[in-house]
Amino acid sequence: MANEKRVEIMIDDKVAEGNYVNSGNIMYNQAEFIIDFTRMVPPPGKARVLSRIIMTPMQAKNFLDAVQKNIENYEKQFGAIPSAKNQEKKVGFNQ
Repeated sequence: MANEKRVEIMIDDKVAEGNYVNSGNIMYNQAEFIIDFTRMVPPPGKARVLSRIIMTPMQAKNFLDAVQKNIENYEKQFGAIPSAKNQEKKVGFNQ
């Protein structure tokens, strides 16, 4: 693709380590979506926010599309991911 633009992505070592999260919360207003990625560990109590991502509604929709496409690719390669929709939710993302 002759018109393809490449973006070089830089990541520092601390960010590259990543954070394990097992819960989260999504909030929004007219101008932005706010996604808090949290970790809850026993005993039950407060969840610690490890990362907060703020994006425009258009960016949030593009992100959703990218996640859906990657889940489809994952399932083609490794099989279906079980859904927790009908199971009791003890930890996870608020919907």
